[in-house]
Amino acid sequence: MKYSIAKGVFDILPKDPDPDGKWRSSHLWLYLEETIHALARTYGYREIRTPIFEKTELFVRSVGEETDIVSKEMYTFEDRAGRLMTLRPEGTAPVMRSVVEKHLDQQGLPQKLYYIGPMFRYERPQAGRYRQLHQFGIEAIGNSSPEQDVETIDLLCELARRLGIKDLTLMLNSVGDAASREKYRQALRTFLQPHFGQLSEESKLRFEKNVLRILDSKDPQDQKLVANGPQLSDFLSEEATDHFNRVKSLLTSLGIKYEINPKLVRGLDYYNKTVYEVTAGQLGAQNAIGGGGRFDGLPAILGGPDLPCVGFAAGLERILQTMLGQNVPLPEPPAPQIFLIPIGAEAKNYCTSLVFQLRHEGISAELDWDGKKPGKSLELATKLGATYAVFIGDDELKSQSVQVKELATRKEIPMSLGDIPKFFRIT
Repeated sequence: MKYSIAKGVFDILPKDPDPDGKWRSSHLWLYLEETIHALARTYGYREIRTPIFEKTELFVRSVGEETDIVSKEMYTFEDRAGRLMTLRPEGTAPVMRSVVEKHLDQQGLPQKLYYIGPMFRYERPQAGRYRQLHQFGIEAIGNSSPEQDVETIDLLCELARRLGIKDLTLMLNSVGDAASREKYRQALRTFLQPHFGQLSEESKLRFEKNVLRILDSKDPQDQKLVANGPQLSDFLSEEATDHFNRVKSLLTSLGIKYEINPKLVRGLDYYNKTVYEVTAGQLGAQNAIGGGGRFDGLPAILGGPDLPCVGFAAGLERILQTMLGQNVPLPEPPAPQIFLIPIGAEAKNYCTSLVFQLRHEGISAELDWDGKKPGKSLELATKLGATYAVFIGDDELKSQSVQVKELATRKEIPMSLGDIPKFFRIT
């Protein structure tokens, strides 16, 4: 029986054979992840790794029972003891659970953490949206200042700059504090009540459960209705307004352009005050590469101290697809610096010792163990993208000298066998 991969997931291969699947090549993922690790360290964030699955109630309590993630998209199962477990659909709730459970706040504040890893959501697969997706996220815990909001935004923008991504749009909004949102909910519900019959079926459900989520609707009629309705900005408290004005002022001083999007509320219940999203034009409808905002008080909801928090999550698949769509220069797959081609049993023994010596000295070296014809071994060296190849046979062993061939130019460099490690240490 031949097995095939499940719908909505993908393999990450050394080199994907599909021309449209170049973003699934593992060397590009390593490049992106290495860039992320270096950038996060520069900004003072430390890595945290949480389990792939958590108790289901964690996500219900933090993300929100009526959100699409919890109500439609979670992979939930019963373990053998009958407990409900869920493959993590997002990274913030597990990080907050760990912060509370391990009392990380007692190690000093702010706690600045980042994560990279797979998330799982049951939804219709399409470009930029998969059932197993990968996210990079940061969480800054314990600092309520607008400056902390801007640090997270700047980090996301700096990641795009380092990766060479262009034509980004930063969309910005404030969803205010709890009092602001409650006043706005009442006003929005009052405005939409006479138009209830014109709402989409999904928005009719949202009207009762969480009317703010109607602002997220992609239905054209819903969008038309809310465009003429009250604006959340008109209901912000003085403190929320001052916070948002300071965020905008700091972004301007840093030269970070932004657009105010009054309909941007983000889809998760825990957001408050600043929310933001960064989009790129190469991804079609699913064009957001990252987004986040402030979620003050989430640790308290999970039984911990009442702490201010802000952070974002960015999709690795969407970042890579954007880079390829914009023809951003990308690294080539790793390849051997030198490919040894032995001719004869004695030469094979010598090359076996030499290839391990080179590797132990940090030199990428390869040897065709089963090579019977030197020409076939040279073909393999070329396919692997080796920079140099060297034939070693009885004559070379006797004279202790070889010709090292640069495969791209076919230029041959004479040297002694003993000088090979030294040559590649400085190449």
